[in-house]
Amino acid sequence: MKKLLFKSVLFTAIVVMAFMTSCVSQKKILYLQKEQMTDSIASIEYQNKRSFDYKVQPGDVLYIRVSSMDKNFSEFFNNSGNSNMGSTSSGGTSSGNAGIYLNGFNISDEGTIDFPYAGKIYVKDLTIDEIQQKIHNIIGEYQKETIVYVKLGLFNLTILGEVSRPGQYQVYQSDINLFQALALAGNATDFGNKKNVKIIHQTTDGSQIVRVNLNDADILANPHYYLKPNDIIYVEPLGIKRYGFTSVPYSTIFSAASLLITVLTFMMTINRL
Repeated sequence: MKKLLFKSVLFTAIVVMAFMTSCVSQKKILYLQKEQMTDSIASIEYQNKRSFDYKVQPGDVLYIRVSSMDKNFSEFFNNSGNSNMGSTSSGGTSSGNAGIYLNGFNISDEGTIDFPYAGKIYVKDLTIDEIQQKIHNIIGEYQKETIVYVKLGLFNLTILGEVSRPGQYQVYQSDINLFQALALAGNATDFGNKKNVKIIHQTTDGSQIVRVNLNDADILANPHYYLKPNDIIYVEPLGIKRYGFTSVPYSTIFSAASLLITVLTFMMTINRL
């Protein structure tokens, strides 16, 4: 009977240890660790120049508006110019993503846009500021004292893997960082491998894969902290996900231990009779 009791206790201990080791530790869940702050330092600064130097590529959509003292001149560019991309069936301007796509200027496979008066303008591998200056110089030949506004029409992000809401997202701002992007997708799950998050950048020659560690506070100074249009973020699952728990299942452990003790007590009582 003592042998049976010893084996049972050993079995219970093994089960408890298995539950404990299969839980995801706080070290793998928490963001921005190792920030190296001390009691005498309440804050710490990470240098990361916030700049938007994205060079547009074929398939991108540009939002271009022209402002001039001559209203007819402005309307020609802002209405007739953008109508080359189409309009709604009712004759009005499309709204939302479809409106930006239909009424913006699509960059062709050759890297050009069709612009009123100027015809085809080559913009591939130019930044938004460079495109704005280039169009301003062209329009200046026809009308002085004009102002040109150029923005990237659609800032697409694809977020996949261990996040609450994987999918494709459109951002209506000039830049976005990794944490803001993950917030769009409902944050990474506890089973997400935050130490090894993949970012796939679209380049002029293809794609580039970089890996970043969101557990480390040094990510704030990483050049890949700020994302680029058409980036893909992939949060890999931890290997422990196949049999793990996000927290220690104390109730399950205690229930199993109580049941085992009850069975052993019953067996010992029967054995004494």
